[in-house]
Amino acid sequence: MGDEPRDHDTGAEPFSRTARAEDARAEDVLALMRLAGGPGAVGAVLEWLARRTGGAAALVTGGGSVLAAAPSRPARDALLAVAELHRRGTPSGVRGTGPGRTVHMVALGGDPYLVLEGGADERYGALLTDTARLLELSLRAEEHKRAAYRMQKARARGREAVLHLLVGGSVALAHRVAGAMGDRLPGNLRVCVVESPARERVAAAARLERAAPGTAWIVPCPVRSRHLIALIPAGDRRWEQEALDEMPECRIGASGEVPLRDTALAYEQAFHALSVARGAPARWSRFSGHGDLAPLLGSEGARWATRLLRPCLAYEPARRSDPGAEELVDTLASWLTFKSGAGRHLKIHRNTLTARLRLVESLLGLDLLTGVAQQSAVWLALRLRTAHTPPTSGCPTDLPALLATPAAQTWARTLLGPLGPSGADTVCAWLRADTRLSEAAATLGISPPGLRKRLVRAEEALGRSLLHAPSCTYELWLALKALDRI
Repeated sequence: MGDEPRDHDTGAEPFSRTARAEDARAEDVLALMRLAGGPGAVGAVLEWLARRTGGAAALVTGGGSVLAAAPSRPARDALLAVAELHRRGTPSGVRGTGPGRTVHMVALGGDPYLVLEGGADERYGALLTDTARLLELSLRAEEHKRAAYRMQKARARGREAVLHLLVGGSVALAHRVAGAMGDRLPGNLRVCVVESPARERVAAAARLERAAPGTAWIVPCPVRSRHLIALIPAGDRRWEQEALDEMPECRIGASGEVPLRDTALAYEQAFHALSVARGAPARWSRFSGHGDLAPLLGSEGARWATRLLRPCLAYEPARRSDPGAEELVDTLASWLTFKSGAGRHLKIHRNTLTARLRLVESLLGLDLLTGVAQQSAVWLALRLRTAHTPPTSGCPTDLPALLATPAAQTWARTLLGPLGPSGADTVCAWLRADTRLSEAAATLGISPPGLRKRLVRAEEALGRSLLHAPSCTYELWLALKALDRI
């Protein structure tokens, strides 16, 4: 009787094996799903599969290229087996490639193939099928992320190009380029410079876009790695506060509202306002300084500027490959604004930048690289060239005569007023030394660190960036020159 088969025994063991197999498959699928949704999904899944089977896993194209592998690349015979399978258009296969060694292959869609090198007696059909399906989804997700990143990168470069055009005064061309990108530029705007940790700038740009969807232009600064430049339509009063709420670690400097053609001026204002925002409890500041000098000098100023810049504007290169007049003027304007950062701004090598500046110096007959007086004069000339149309007749005046006008005198006294006598003396000594700290400190009988502290106090009094924004240096020199202080 003990030898008689029992019905319930004959069915129990196969059922138990089936249940255990289904449970194991469910656990494998759950593990794969967790990996497929995490960072570096493809590599993580291949590593898991290699550990799970004790073999080697890889993604191989039909042409034999290995896209990823764990723990090592497939052998050459495995690559040939994949190529043969792909040539025949077969979606899966198993091939013995040596004693005790088998290559399992499953296509992800049509290509690439999931390849597993394992033992000859092992069967991994269900496991490979499940892994291949999830890997295909992971590959599609990664490709989608790469495509989105490329699109984001192209859009950022397009916006940077538009910003370059606006700063250079090419407003009509900027409108056309923005229109080709599907964007519209406002007639009047404010510029905000947002400072955040450099490592978080990409994330910060995304947050700022969310703070003003469809209205603000967010452009990573091409020169300063911690800065984002935002073009905000005039009248939008919510943006800064929403951005500050979204980014508690940021600081924002905002310009006044200006026409689109004055984007360069608005950027300078926002940069100066940022120097105040760094020390403000609200983490935000709006530029509240005096007016610009260039509009006060009128057409006579434009005539003087044209005469000063004429050798550069009329320059014709001997070779077509050499920079022309427009490139030289753009290089000069960028260097006066960003100094050593001009190479990054213009996307040229520093040696190219130096060579162009040397050429401009020879054309204008000025010592630009070291002389603050010459830099200030050329900076003002560039501003006047874009602000006014010079008269067609009359004798050109000179810079001292322009600075002696009542409007320029009032402007100079207004600018220097917050410094007080001692602050003005400090700045004057610093500018006479062409901003060399050690030389100016020796003149004043103090140490260079002591002079730097005084200049920082001058920044606070002016509400402008003196040590990091050359435009303030030029304006102070012009103001002191107007009042015969330098």
